[in-house]
Formats: sequence, structure tokens, C-alpha cells
Amino acid sequence: MGRKWNNIKYQKAANDKQRSKIYSKFGIEIYAAAKSEPDPEINRNLKMVIEKAKTYNVPREIIERAIEKAKGFGGEDYSFHRYEGYGPGGSAIIVDCLTNNVNRTVSEVRSTFSKHGGTLGVSGSVTFMFDNTAIVSAKGITEDAVLEALINFDCEVSEIENEDGEVTTYGAMEDFQKIRSAYQSLGVNEFTTSEIVMLPKNYIQLEGEAKDKFLRLIDALEDLEDVQNVFHNVMLD
Repeated sequence: MGRKWNNIKYQKAANDKQRSKIYSKFGIEIYAAAKSEPDPEINRNLKMVIEKAKTYNVPREIIERAIEKAKGFGGEDYSFHRYEGYGPGGSAIIVDCLTNNVNRTVSEVRSTFSKHGGTLGVSGSVTFMFDNTAIVSAKGITEDAVLEALINFDCEVSEIENEDGEVTTYGAMEDFQKIRSAYQSLGVNEFTTSEIVMLPKNYIQLEGEAKDKFLRLIDALEDLEDVQNVFHNVMLD
């Protein structure tokens, strides 16, 4: 996983509790994506979510169960909502949610910000500090080979990292599929990261009590049932 992305990403399945939380969130995301069309070969959004889930080691039975549930008549309808705010030390935070009850979700997100020294802002209050970024990484390939493949697929990339044998590419959101195809042309079948995220244009550093409060806020937000992703601009290394 790239250094930049590692700074704002929750750890992948570090323990049983986190694994259960991650699996549950992906189950909802796959279900919501599959409601319109359960075939991932037709539904590009569903295919992206499934590929992302695989990089988090979500078991196939959870993916299949969510798709089968979406095929049924009726069921819950989920909608996407993005909330923005400021945390301790002037940190900028974006919270992406999938919910079947908007009033509950906004109330919980607002309350969580307030309890941990933050403030929920209005739409657009912090997103200008972030870029929609495609992040793709894999092992078993060289940086030179990736660079050549990216050129062949005419991909617009902003940065490439090579760390511990893992090559990570940061590129334009619009080029996400082309970047994946460039990796696949090198024989990559399994990605360690494959998603579109909100990556901060600049990072800030927090120390002492401000950092402790910030981490508690992030943990509390990620524990909320309706929260799918939390992005921020704090350097955690």
C-alpha cells in the first residue's frame, strides 16, 4: 500500500473486530450497488466494489450473499451521502455514508463530530482540499514495467511509489480502469489496492492531545453503522 494512502486509510483486517466491521460495510455497499443490476459484467459500479472488496480479503460467500439479497423483490433502499467537517487541530475530514435513514445518519455523524472536538460543516467546506484519485497497487512487478504499461494505455498519473516490492500508482479518477488494465497487461491478477478515494492535496501534522482527540474522532466515525469511508488530511506516520 502506498505511503500517501497509508496515512489516511484504516488498517486492513488487523483483528477480528475490524474484519467483521469491514465485511459488514462491504456487504451493504455490494447490496446497494447490485440493487439496480446484479450482474457485475453489466454493472460497472458493482464490479468496482467487488474488486475493491477483494483487496480487503472479503470472503466470496459474503459478496455472493449480498448480490443474491439484492436480486430479491423489495428490500431496503440505500442512498449515498457525503458529510464534511473539521476535526481537532483544524484537520479536514470527509465522511461517506450509505444509509436507509438519512435523518439517523446525519444526526449520528454530527453528534460524533461534536463529542470529539470537531464540527460538521456544509457541503463543499473541505472537499476543495482533496482530489478524487484512482489508487492501484500490486506486487510482483517492477516500477519500470508499470511506467511503460501506463504509457501504452495512455494513463494520466500523478505519482508512482515502489515500497517493499509493491508498486502503487496514483492517477486521475477517469483513468481508473485504464490503470487497472495496464497492470493486468503485466500479468497482475490480484491487486493489493484498487479503489477511487479522496486524497488530500496537502497533509498536516498533529501532536499531543490534538492528535489523540483526532484519532478518537476517526475511530468513532468509522464505528458508525452507516459510514463506509472516512478521508482526512492528517499525516499519521
